[in-house]
Amino acid sequence: MSLLDRLFENVTAHSRVIIAVLLVLTVLVGSGAPMIEQSSSLDQFQSDSEAAKKLNYIDSNFTTGQENTTAVQVIVRGDDVLSKEAMVNSLQFQQRLRENETVSKTLADENPTSGVANVIAISAIQREKIGEVRAEGQQLQQRGQQLNQTAARLSDALNQTRGLQAQYDQLNASRQAGEIDNETYRQRAGEIETQLQSVRANATSDLTANQSATFNKAAQQARGLQAQLDQLNNSYEQGQINQSTYQRRAGEIQSQFQQVYKLGTQGVLAEEYKQLQTRSENLQAKQQGLQNASLPSLSEQIDQLESMNQSQVDSLTKTVLSENSSSGGMSGRALAFMPTSYEPGTTDANATMLVVFQKQDGQSMQQGQASDTLVNSQAAIQSVADEEFDREAVVFGSGIISEEINQSMADSLAIVGPLALLFVVLTLLVAYRDLLDIVLGVLGIVLVLVWTFGFMGWLEITFNQMFIAVPVLLIGLSIDYAIHVFMRHREERNENTGEGVRGSMRVALVSVGAALTWVTATTVIGFLSNLVSPLPPIQDFGIVSSIGIVAALLIFGALIPALKVEVDEMLESRGYDRNKRAFGTGGGALGRVLSAGAVAARKAPLVVIVLTVLVSAGGAYGATKVDTSFAQEDFLAEDPPGWTKELPEPFKPSEYSAKKNLDYVNDNFVREDSQAQILIQGDITQANTLEQIQQARNEAAKKDTTLVLSNGEPQVTSPLSVMQQTAAQNQSFNQTFTAADTDGNGVPDRNLKQVYDKLYSVAPEQAASVIHKEGDDYQAVRMSISVKGGAASVEVTEEMRDVAAGFEGDLEATATGQTIVFEIVQKQLLDTVIQSLIITMVAVFAFLMFIYRITEGSATLGAVTLLPVVFSVAWILGTMYLIDMPFNILTGMITSLTVGLGVAYSIHLSERYNVELERRGSVWEAMNVALAGTGGALLGSAATTVGGFGVLAFAILPALQQFGIITGLTIIYAFLASVLVLPSLLVVWTRYFGPGARGTIETKSTTAAPSED
Repeated sequence: MSLLDRLFENVTAHSRVIIAVLLVLTVLVGSGAPMIEQSSSLDQFQSDSEAAKKLNYIDSNFTTGQENTTAVQVIVRGDDVLSKEAMVNSLQFQQRLRENETVSKTLADENPTSGVANVIAISAIQREKIGEVRAEGQQLQQRGQQLNQTAARLSDALNQTRGLQAQYDQLNASRQAGEIDNETYRQRAGEIETQLQSVRANATSDLTANQSATFNKAAQQARGLQAQLDQLNNSYEQGQINQSTYQRRAGEIQSQFQQVYKLGTQGVLAEEYKQLQTRSENLQAKQQGLQNASLPSLSEQIDQLESMNQSQVDSLTKTVLSENSSSGGMSGRALAFMPTSYEPGTTDANATMLVVFQKQDGQSMQQGQASDTLVNSQAAIQSVADEEFDREAVVFGSGIISEEINQSMADSLAIVGPLALLFVVLTLLVAYRDLLDIVLGVLGIVLVLVWTFGFMGWLEITFNQMFIAVPVLLIGLSIDYAIHVFMRHREERNENTGEGVRGSMRVALVSVGAALTWVTATTVIGFLSNLVSPLPPIQDFGIVSSIGIVAALLIFGALIPALKVEVDEMLESRGYDRNKRAFGTGGGALGRVLSAGAVAARKAPLVVIVLTVLVSAGGAYGATKVDTSFAQEDFLAEDPPGWTKELPEPFKPSEYSAKKNLDYVNDNFVREDSQAQILIQGDITQANTLEQIQQARNEAAKKDTTLVLSNGEPQVTSPLSVMQQTAAQNQSFNQTFTAADTDGNGVPDRNLKQVYDKLYSVAPEQAASVIHKEGDDYQAVRMSISVKGGAASVEVTEEMRDVAAGFEGDLEATATGQTIVFEIVQKQLLDTVIQSLIITMVAVFAFLMFIYRITEGSATLGAVTLLPVVFSVAWILGTMYLIDMPFNILTGMITSLTVGLGVAYSIHLSERYNVELERRGSVWEAMNVALAGTGGALLGSAATTVGGFGVLAFAILPALQQFGIITGLTIIYAFLASVLVLPSLLVVWTRYFGPGARGTIETKSTTAAPSED
């Protein structure tokens, strides 16, 4: 007797010890279950890929001014969403969010809300302030012109004064020379004096007394200097002084004239010029204040819009939302809140969007997961929107998505769990027809789940979407084990009535114990093959499933049989008959159905094998065409069917709208969380860095997956776009920006370090969002490219990598982003499918050949036992292709699961056939008995497993629905391959490789024909 047989014998020999030990272990292990944490984040599926590393680099080193925030999109749909009333309503809604206690504590500190209404209101306020500044500037310009005109007039008056003084000096010279008499002199001198008085009067007509006195002083000085100059000229002409003395003294007089002119013009108007300078400086301060001012408050925005009439609002809306808006970048900002189908420059739109920024308390954004605070606050946002808007309002954010994913998991369990248990109970009721055996079976299932989730808690494995399948998987496997033990026990009691309960159970366990052990080993191999996956949750799923399967062997191979022995003996001692007939052993229709494989094996085994190979070849071809999918949409539920609404609480599912809303946002708006990133590292201060970024932006605009706004421009954020926006608002940076552009194409191509430095000095937050520096060294820049929400990840990845490949020289560019990382996960998922299948096949093949070589003396029997599983793998993959079902995180494990589950059916039938062949000596009798006995148990276990997995089709979670359907088909295929194909394979094996080889069938086939009962 083998060691394995002795172990199973001890279950009945020491049943009470087994019960006590295993119950204590159940309590200890199960105590870990409350420690399980739940996560629905898709980030946990990311592996350590290069794109993931670069994305982490971006998250760690770039900020946006909204650091550690998540964006919630509020879509308002209806007529006239751009009307004054609708915009005021939007601003009032934002005010309500700030007043709501649940929402307000989550809002970002600065500018927590933004939408078209904000852009229009802020633009109107800024235009008014700019208009006031411009008006004041015009006034100052006019005043300056007036002062300059007055100064010019005063300067002319001084010139006239000098000219008249020169005439007066000439008149004096004529009198002294005797050229005119005294009467003529007095007359002409009086005329000159009258003219001088007239010049002074005209010059000082609009001056104050002080200003007039200053001018008259300057005029008097001008007369004196002119007299000196005339006297100097006369002395020089008469030869009284030499040229050198003349030039020196003339220069001195001219210098004095400059001072006099300054006194007579600027000196007269000094106070006015000072006031003008002060007003000019104040105006510059106002202009700078406008550039650096914080955004107007919501109250100011509301007041501004309410003060405008509809015509003014429409006019400004057309301007701001025009394709060629000149409002300093307002057009691009505003169009990002409009549908992509919106026609720029019109007031006709049926939907618009505003964005709410919420704090995440230092948590990074994880797709599919959000804190309870965010979940509750976003539900509150939806509630406020429903109350505030008289139009349809849709709230779309990570909290709502997370809640729906988690809720769909809970609703799925609430519906699937009871249905699976009900189906199992009904199936066991048909198979067992005994209440005690049903109770023991259900108890065993509960204990297996306790062990599984207890270990899961102790190992600190997080419960995610994949693990919803674990309870159903273990229910099906547990019942498989129970049915095989119980049915074999019943067969033994019917055949050997003198053995008693304990003896029959001992024989049953020894008989099926090896098969159960090999099934457990091969199934564990199948699931542990997932450890090759680079995706941590798939690795965890393989570990947890393997633990559950081993627990099922312990519970149904030891604890439940021990309990059954104790209970049955107690009942029989009190007169109750515990002798029950095994399912499928009573002949009739079921017996004839189960014997179909034996009949085909006897009449045409090679035909069965050839047909099976041909069908499997077709399935294998279809397997190469199966797609792979890993996206958030895979986990978003559609609104449940109507019949579920009639379910009583707590089974009644919630309403689901996130997927519908997601599709709407994908089709019509910019997705705040749908961006590709280009990380550029290296010498980013080299002259052509920004030129290459501009080329990359132009290249991205040509890609099909790039989201294009309604004005035909791509939504791209880069150092260049930030610089252009800053230059439009900041004159100081504009000078630096323009000076660095040598060819006038709007892209700086020299002194980039100085440009970066200036950008950081005037707009540090905006600079930090696109440029990373450590100390004084600039390390990297990034481009953010909005991509279409519904774009295929493979296309996004290919096109963005093509954009990144355009960078040359010392720049290293890498395409990354959530979509690209998920595409890598998709490829890794497909690699997991292939690798786990190969590893499982090879490992199970080697294991079975080794085990059968030791136990049965024939390694080829192991290969024959595995062949039906190979066929069923091809069938299930072909089916996935036919029904257009992709590999996802759940269906991606179907190959290893098919091998792990399917081999159980083959092992049980091969093991039973070999036992019966040795006992009875006839191939056909052994086949009939194996199919009637073990085949009945296989049918019962297949029915329960198919039913258990089949109820997953009623799950709310889409991926779980697909997993249930495909796994149910897997069990069906594995069962059919075992009872229809394996008999023919066993017959051929027996003929050529079995005991006695060819002679076995030929000499003994006449002793027993297949039963026709």
